[in-house]
Amino acid sequence: MRYDNITRAVFLNRPNRFIAEVDIDGHREIVHVKNTGRCKELLIPGCEVWLTAPGTPDRKTKYDLVAVRKSNGNLFNIDSQAPNKVTKEWLDERGYDKVMPEYTYGDSRIDFYMERGDEQYLMEVKGCTLEVDGIGYFPDAPTERGVKHLRELAAAVGNGYKAMLAFVIQMDGVSEVRPNIDTHEEFGIALDEAKAAGVEVLFLKCHVEPDTLVIID
Repeated sequence: MRYDNITRAVFLNRPNRFIAEVDIDGHREIVHVKNTGRCKELLIPGCEVWLTAPGTPDRKTKYDLVAVRKSNGNLFNIDSQAPNKVTKEWLDERGYDKVMPEYTYGDSRIDFYMERGDEQYLMEVKGCTLEVDGIGYFPDAPTERGVKHLRELAAAVGNGYKAMLAFVIQMDGVSEVRPNIDTHEEFGIALDEAKAAGVEVLFLKCHVEPDTLVIID
């Protein structure tokens, strides 16, 4: 997936999880942060960030903050909508007869439903933006919704579906994602239970540019 326009800026601060203050060529601007996670190890005052201007009429902020360069030099895409978009592009090339986003199953809305012949698939997508020593971790904030989705996927396997959890790794050089049990132990437990029930876990490696995110496996 590619952003139509991109602007470099310097991150200054984040008053709350929805907005940040940045410097664009000496001009201070309030921008929307397209990720409600903590991102504390990424959004550090003085770091390099990239913005996109969607051009939506009557919105309060002109720009969305979508990418950041970590102190180690690696570029991270932190757009929480990007994983589903890039996964849809990837799924469209995988030979499925049908790919349907936002599929209602049980009490949840699962990210994707697919068909191939007589086989039915469910896939939930999680974007990973937390990296420690070359390993990805999820989540970076507690996610009861994520626990619920894992349990729905485990139940779906018992009903004949092939179920998958796909971690979209929104950075280069990382190929594995582990549950961040220090932040949300219940997610780690639910992940173990889902894998035991037959849910397949995929690690979708990506290449990141300021204006691009692409799955490279």
